Amino acid sequence: MELAYEYAWLVPVLPLIAALILGLGLITFGKFTSQLRQLAALLSLSATGAGIVFAFALLVSQLQGHETYLWTFEWAKAGDFHLSMGIVIDHLTAMMLVIVTTVAFLVQIYTDGYMAHDRGYVRFYAYLSLFSSSMLGLVISPNIVQIYVFWELVGMCSYLLIGFWYDRPGAANACQKAFVTNRVGDFGLLLGMLGLYWVTGSFEFEAIGAGLQTAVDSGVISAGLATLFAILVFMGPAAKSAQFPLHVWLPDAMEGPTPISALIHAATMVAAGIFLVARMFPVFENLPVAMNTIAWTGAFTAFLGASIAITQNDIKKGLAYSTVSQLGYMMMGMGVGAYGAGLFHLMTHAYFKAMLFLGSGSVIHGMEEVVGHDPLVAQDMRVMGGLRKYMPITSATFLIGTLAISGIPPFAGFGRKMRF
Repeated sequence: MELAYEYAWLVPVLPLIAALILGLGLITFGKFTSQLRQLAALLSLSATGAGIVFAFALLVSQLQGHETYLWTFEWAKAGDFHLSMGIVIDHLTAMMLVIVTTVAFLVQIYTDGYMAHDRGYVRFYAYLSLFSSSMLGLVISPNIVQIYVFWELVGMCSYLLIGFWYDRPGAANACQKAFVTNRVGDFGLLLGMLGLYWVTGSFEFEAIGAGLQTAVDSGVISAGLATLFAILVFMGPAAKSAQFPLHVWLPDAMEGPTPISALIHAATMVAAGIFLVARMFPVFENLPVAMNTIAWTGAFTAFLGASIAITQNDIKKGLAYSTVSQLGYMMMGMGVGAYGAGLFHLMTHAYFKAMLFLGSGSVIHGMEEVVGHDPLVAQDMRVMGGLRKYMPITSATFLIGTLAISGIPPFAGFGRKMRF
């Protein structure tokens, strides 16, 4: 098992190498590389598949009681300032690695059929690999600066993937809306990070939590200022995880290809906000006002998203608002201190919501064969009906996902609701 820890850095590096190979190939030998479709898919799948092996090995080791693994090296130094980079493997990291690698792997398999006739097939796989690498790098980061670097890379990949069909006005506008909205949250995150460093002199999570509590207890700063810094940090997760009022980008992001809706907007990128709140829990848990802010934001977002979802006619936008609601549910759990329940919901939701989005892609493809390629019609649930006869497999998987998200036993959603 120690070998898995020593080479854990390969988990984000392998998809990065795949993205670089495909990207450089498209830049230098565009037409030739675009014809190597199956090789591009195989390269991306192999990189992600290798990551799955490492991820499960690390998860099993952590469940068996292995201590937290930390490996760092000095990245920058200026006087008394030292900045380290590296990797950390603990229970939270191991769980997130399994979620990201497995969902990414399944989405990449699905992509082969979904994007088969798209001229940007190879470019899409390059973007998928780059996103997977960025997300995996985020979850293994040992400090908030490294998280911020990958946080922005994830945002860039989201911009590229939402606007993949850039010749469509809807997609072009949606990717810009997502980019700008997330920058609002990320500006707050940056200010909060700098404020916490000013108080504690550290970017390490445990050190920030302990240092902030000491500063408040000793009167160096007021509890109100500490709370302000925490809420500024929370703005980043609020935008990334589509919390009110920064939720407006997620429904429009459905303009991107359906595999992206499953990977980014149901399972991984939107979960990054919940992950950061969990990682920064030592900071938030000692600040009741910050915890209440997180909880009430999550509770209102859950109610708002669910209310809007029931009014939608577009199948993907209905699922998008459902995702907003479920993310609010997770955030509320973190805010009330239900750390384990919030993370358990994150894990279960990643799988059943990704399955629902992939199922919606299958339905849309089936509808396009009947009503044409107009998304206003092909994605309109009011013109759907009787599809089970023609799409029995999609019907079965969609039913399973629906029962899971509804909390019906024995599916995973039932265990999630019991924890809450």
